[in-house]
Formats: sequence, C-alpha cells, structure tokens
Amino acid sequence: MCPHREDFARTVLLLLQLSHYAHTTGADQDFIEAIGPSLAASLPEPPPGTFPPGYDPNDGPTYPGEGR
Repeated sequence: MCPHREDFARTVLLLLQLSHYAHTTGADQDFIEAIGPSLAASLPEPPPGTFPPGYDPNDGPTYPGEGR
C-alpha cells in the first residue's frame, strides 16, 4: 500500500474510533471536541481512484434553501 493511501486509511480509522468512543458512557467530551476537528483537518486528499473519473462533490441536487 502506498504511503498516501496508508495515511488516508489510518486517519479515517482514527476518526471512526473516535466516533465510537464518543458514544460510550463517560466519554470525555472535551477530548472529543479537541481531537475530532484536528483529525478531520489532518485528513489528506483521498487517494487516486477513490472516486470515479469526473466526480465533482459539488455537483448534486439543489436542496431547499440553496440557491444556484
């Protein structure tokens, strides 16, 4: 596995584990609020081939309240 793909997979795994921890009894909310955004901000660009060619995440339906 290439290093770029490993970094992406590791960061996604950490975010999933943090999400599970957030739903446990007695979870430290201050820790979750500090670490969650930091992990999300460190998420690298998705590895090549994650999305189909020509995929545009901004190209989708217009939702109520959105103007296009």
